[in-house]
Amino acid sequence: MKLKRICVLYFSPTGGTEKIARFVAGELAETLGLQQEFFDFTTPEGRRSQLRFEADDLLVMASPVYAGRLPNKLAPEYKAKIFGSGTPAVPICVFGNRSPDEALRELVLMLEENGFQIAAGAAFAGRHAFSDKVGSGRPDAEDLAQIAAFAAKAAERLSGNGLPPLELDRSEIGPYYTPLKEDGTPAKFLKARPLTRLEQCVRCGVCARSCPMESIDHETMEAAGLCIKCQACVRRCPTHAKYFEDPDFLSHVAMLEKNYTRRAEHTTVI
Repeated sequence: MKLKRICVLYFSPTGGTEKIARFVAGELAETLGLQQEFFDFTTPEGRRSQLRFEADDLLVMASPVYAGRLPNKLAPEYKAKIFGSGTPAVPICVFGNRSPDEALRELVLMLEENGFQIAAGAAFAGRHAFSDKVGSGRPDAEDLAQIAAFAAKAAERLSGNGLPPLELDRSEIGPYYTPLKEDGTPAKFLKARPLTRLEQCVRCGVCARSCPMESIDHETMEAAGLCIKCQACVRRCPTHAKYFEDPDFLSHVAMLEKNYTRRAEHTTVI
């Protein structure tokens, strides 16, 4: 298969998904001898226009996992904005040490429907956006070695003549995971939004610029629009002024810290 470049596309509000996308693409670039071009789908500007890739491109597309699926507010944009022309692709999902559930299968099927041929796919564990205690330090050296081995196998498939379809369950995608509180009941925090410790806020605007949904006012630094709980504003605030206090959200975080600090395994399809 003759390829001209690797196109690295990612949605990554807190940087973890981007890190893994760049690592996979870097390994592929070194093996296949290709240059990389980056497409940041995190920013509103990066999502304004359709992206169309050619048959001699290689797309490495990486998305975080939200509630066991692709982020529900981003999946329609993936579907409406990202197209191939028989373009080979390596879809990557990054999950916060709980489970990838249906996300990888969902991304594979979406890309196939939009004109891509899947060379290989993977769901890799990372640190959870909600807590440093869940997936702490991931991806670590062991993870990176496994990711490099995956990239080597993907490069081997891409070096052949044609891409036979992956053996994958292509049935209907299952429902989103229901977040739970510590007591095992559903955690309902869809309306939760980040708050601001005004005594710590220096009006730098980092939170507003970091919000992938443009939901934080640049003057007041308050979240007024749609919040997808990505934690970009919380994690990127230099003075730690942003926080959540919604009881159900905090109970869900406590549940994750209690039950999901074990080392989750990666999932690969090659």
